[in-house]
Amino acid sequence: MGSRCTLLRPGLTPYLDASQLQRRLAQHVRDGSDPVLILIEHPPVYTLGRRGSRDHLLAAEPALRACGAEVHETDRGGDVTFHGPGQLVGYPILDLRRFGQGPVWYVRTLESILIEAAARFGVEAQRQERRPGIWAGDAKLASIGVRISGGVTTHGFALNVSTDLSWFDHIVPCGLPGVRMTSMRELLGAAPGMRDVEDAVAQAFASRFDFDLVEAPADAIDTEPALAGAAAW
Repeated sequence: MGSRCTLLRPGLTPYLDASQLQRRLAQHVRDGSDPVLILIEHPPVYTLGRRGSRDHLLAAEPALRACGAEVHETDRGGDVTFHGPGQLVGYPILDLRRFGQGPVWYVRTLESILIEAAARFGVEAQRQERRPGIWAGDAKLASIGVRISGGVTTHGFALNVSTDLSWFDHIVPCGLPGVRMTSMRELLGAAPGMRDVEDAVAQAFASRFDFDLVEAPADAIDTEPALAGAAAW
């Protein structure tokens, strides 16, 4: 039997609200609370990681905002990326010291989770050397950008399920010139249900980290850090 991990699925949530939630939960995990997996979607937003270059924004910020997208700097690793509806974003908040492992192992594990989840829908994805994320041929299906502070992880991954890929035309995705983004919808001809993809990712996550997931109601994010009342998943 694995250790307990709380699963939160708050639905479509503004990026800054999710960032505040991550910071709060990360501190609870540092203080000894159970790890948490947040599976979420965001309204359109461009985010720049610590190494992100504004030269990789191909349109001015006012123009991007006029299109309906926010622009935010973040404290994660990586360069610039896009989040929006139809994209499954995952924020695992766990203490890597419990596993005796470091950042490279963690990123590789996230990649394995996404590859396994995609395969359940008939999508064959793989890693590329020195390019975090997962790829379908030469197109990028999911991005990874994480932060580890005090041993505890925040930020995570973004898997394109039915994402409007035209949003990526306004950036150099992940700072990789010429990279093409893809989605499960593009690869399969029709998008699987978001809830089904969430379930596949959650199952792969629980298996890889040997967690017993318990799902908390959406309103639990505003209650005690233990998120009492979570249901067995």
